[in-house]
Amino acid sequence: MAHVDFTVLAAERLVLRRFRPADLPAFAAYRSDPEVARYQTWSAPYPLDAAERMFADLSTLHPDTPGEWYQFAVALHGSEELIGDCGVHVRADDPRQAEIGFTFAPSSQGRGYASEAVRRLLDYLFLERGKHRVTAACDDRNVRSAALLRRVGMRREGLTVESVWSKGEWTNDELYAVLEREWLDLQQG
Repeated sequence: MAHVDFTVLAAERLVLRRFRPADLPAFAAYRSDPEVARYQTWSAPYPLDAAERMFADLSTLHPDTPGEWYQFAVALHGSEELIGDCGVHVRADDPRQAEIGFTFAPSSQGRGYASEAVRRLLDYLFLERGKHRVTAACDDRNVRSAALLRRVGMRREGLTVESVWSKGEWTNDELYAVLEREWLDLQQG
């Protein structure tokens, strides 16, 4: 089912596309910002060689490959300037379900870009890939990410208390989800 001919998902102001070698310095730079990395699984600084390994790993993957995380580069339409990335993990045990995540450069935050990118990603997963359910999780202290998930139409399903050991401490995860039928209703409403 997986194929590698994926190229671009276009949104109004953005494109979600495969990473290019020219993106990697900017990718490593915003992921090296301690505030960007604070609630993520990596630590700052984020080395360029890690970005290069990610690029190599993704070069032959399709975004809908069960059991794999796929990172979409998010760039401004026209300029191709990298402003962030969105990830999707299709479950290996049930490929009708996926988890998403997102990271944006500080200079691109607060402009609605992340909401636009996540909405386009959800359209892709539901309308083009036929997913039944998409989930997301975020540290409960990451109020901006939680607000974005609610803003795009995901519902809070729960809180797992001290469920993740991250950067030397136990953290809580807020769980969000949206079903295909809910997404379709949101788009029609």
